[in-house]
Amino acid sequence: MWFTNITVYQLHNAPAIDSITLHETLQAEAAKPLGNTDAKRHGWTPPAGRASNAYLHESQGHRLLSMLKQQRMLPPKVVKAAVEEKAAEVEANEGRKVTRKEKTAFKEQITEELLPRAFIDSVKIDAWWDVEKNRIIINSASRARCEELLDLLRETLGSLKATPLSTQTLPIRAMTTWVSDAQSRPANLQLGDKATLKAKGDDGKIAATQVDLDSDEIQQLLESGRQATNLAITIDERVSGVLTDSLQLKGLRFSDQLIEQADHADDGDDAIARLESDFFLMAHALSDTLDSLVHMLGGETVREVAAEKGTRPDDSHPGEQIGGFEKEEPLLKEAIELVKRSPRDKLTVSKLQRHFKIGYNRAAWMQAYLIQNGHI
Repeated sequence: MWFTNITVYQLHNAPAIDSITLHETLQAEAAKPLGNTDAKRHGWTPPAGRASNAYLHESQGHRLLSMLKQQRMLPPKVVKAAVEEKAAEVEANEGRKVTRKEKTAFKEQITEELLPRAFIDSVKIDAWWDVEKNRIIINSASRARCEELLDLLRETLGSLKATPLSTQTLPIRAMTTWVSDAQSRPANLQLGDKATLKAKGDDGKIAATQVDLDSDEIQQLLESGRQATNLAITIDERVSGVLTDSLQLKGLRFSDQLIEQADHADDGDDAIARLESDFFLMAHALSDTLDSLVHMLGGETVREVAAEKGTRPDDSHPGEQIGGFEKEEPLLKEAIELVKRSPRDKLTVSKLQRHFKIGYNRAAWMQAYLIQNGHI
């Protein structure tokens, strides 16, 4: 049980629920097989798989739970070809042009007919709930999958307020400083040999791999105005990975010492004991790593501090504070009206993205503002 990519969310006023009750609550929303007409379905599944029927594993305030996402894979090309064939048949038999509305109806009918024969893709997504730190860490680099898991957890618990972890210093600013100025690097931080450099206002990126980040070539690129948006780092000599400008850690690797410790605790063929042992070691190591990283970035952006700031978040700077947001965000009034028309606590980041056709970070910060000001 070792996470490979993590996306971190901060919980606000998380519901107090004991492990027994939480297990029973998760079990009540367990994943069920897809019906013939179901396109997709989400539900909870035992983290240990078939080896156990436990929907929750907990160790000293660290909780492990898993979501199973099932989706029927129906290739769009197949549906499109069937629609075109149906439309051509109607046009040939009736001597008229098929309308767009009719094609839409054909698509719905054909999709419904083909769904029972479509392959089912199943994906398990693990989440770690750190009760003490009020964080949920999801083992996925996909924001969409993370939001699906959080949406399911909200539905299961009835309410859950979670926003992406943010810090006082933007990751992109800190990473650029660390690469350009060796003296600025914290003592417990080591840079790797990988970075992505991007010019301001330019979509062009330079992916540097297996390079000395202190080399003249890299320093010249930074002097020309490029910034580090991804950076390979090692913290406390225990956990390595690539830090992104959205505060994700990808490609996690754990120290040999930690892996050896897990091997010594190996309980042979007892898969459940091994999972719990690995999770315990991983959770404690990653918890310390996240604490160190947040400290390097100036601490968390808490709600009280955010309310005093006067900067506006945007899609390129997910770590910006949200104070002054109401004056700068033209969609905010519409979002508040949307809240009034929607069930409480159901206005997810994904829903804001779809409704307003905006990027993830802008939607996440809009949701954070609405939470902070008691709208949801």
